[in-house]
Amino acid sequence: MGNLHAGHLHLVAIARQHGQRVIATVFVNPAQFGPGEDFSRYPRTLEADAEGLRSAGADLLFAPPVEAMYPGGATSGTLIEPPAALANILCGAFRPGHFRGVATVVGKLFNLVQPDVAVFGEKDWQQLMVIRRLVADLDFPIEIVGVPTVRAADGLAMSSRNGYLSPEERAIAPALYAALQQAVAQVQSGALIDDVECATIQAIDAAGLRAEYVSVRRADDLGDPGRNDQDLVILTAARLGKARLIDNIVFRRD
Repeated sequence: MGNLHAGHLHLVAIARQHGQRVIATVFVNPAQFGPGEDFSRYPRTLEADAEGLRSAGADLLFAPPVEAMYPGGATSGTLIEPPAALANILCGAFRPGHFRGVATVVGKLFNLVQPDVAVFGEKDWQQLMVIRRLVADLDFPIEIVGVPTVRAADGLAMSSRNGYLSPEERAIAPALYAALQQAVAQVQSGALIDDVECATIQAIDAAGLRAEYVSVRRADDLGDPGRNDQDLVILTAARLGKARLIDNIVFRRD
């Protein structure tokens, strides 16, 4: 959605490994913002984004206006509704309709750009799973490549919304990733997942953030993990000042 940072520009480098031409799309999508969310104040820095993409080696920037993407309004046309079991949990439970907006705009951009490969960051793991399911269910002839989260030196996942943080809040924010790291170690040592989730919420809150959820899921479909499931992901969202921060760690439980 623009306001690009080093994590976004890293996606360009990864895309370059998969194709001869790299196209970046920048579009602040009104369909994925709920009432009272930050659509109107979301930072729009198209000139700086264009320069960053140019320097990173992108060949084309596609930045359509809202009127071109939604001629009749963002909610009046045909919408793509992901399966509720995937889209209405975790962030979807706190942001109703969000992943419908994501799936709809990504489907439209796929049709307009017609890529062979599409590259997405893994920081929003749930979004990546929704897009993989979209491509599989609607038979888009596109390979989806997930790229590991790019982090600051202190562990904070890079995000456009980090710009909302005050200096004091920025100093607190790395506690989110630290709490997830501790949780992964606990699960791998055999602790009960329910206990780990509760303890991690308490650790996040004690650090000065306000956790919305912490959840351990199967990595490939976000289902509840069974005793024998080994490939897992722990996901969280937390509020800190004006920012809503998300993060996750994908790991293996032997």
